[in-house]
Amino acid sequence: MYKPHEFAKKLGVTVKTLQRWDTSGKLPAKRTVSNYRYYTDDDLRIAKGLQPLEAKKKVIIYCRVSSNNQKPELVNQVKAMEIFCSSKGLAIDETIKEIGGGLNFKRKKFLVLVSSILKGEVKTLVVAHKDRLCRFAFEFVEELATSYGCEIIVANQESLSPQQELVEDL
Repeated sequence: MYKPHEFAKKLGVTVKTLQRWDTSGKLPAKRTVSNYRYYTDDDLRIAKGLQPLEAKKKVIIYCRVSSNNQKPELVNQVKAMEIFCSSKGLAIDETIKEIGGGLNFKRKKFLVLVSSILKGEVKTLVVAHKDRLCRFAFEFVEELATSYGCEIIVANQESLSPQQELVEDL
């Protein structure tokens, strides 16, 4: 990942030229969540007239339970997601298993997953239920993932009311 001044130096152009290219669509900049511009090695290849390298994006299963008492359920959840992916013809690259509450957005593996999505490394994320990824703000996380080229597949679409979800969390 290159900051605009680093990228401009590599190409032998000015940052102002990069801004013009971004505005005109000749070489659009990537944007961070806080809207700062950045460029990648693929952008460098494109600017030099080469084809970008196709990076292999991952298909990831994310399984979560709330407590250690639910570890057997975590094993069952993983098996069910593997069967689901197999039936959909998805080759699984990684399985993430986590124990922690769905209201906690500081779960270590969840944060690593979100970081991978923001880097464009994840093609498909498969979860058993929306609440396995996060209890609230699923639509926000889904929209964020979609904007970085990641599709989130929810295997079981049945949902609880917000009151039922809150009761389960408490």
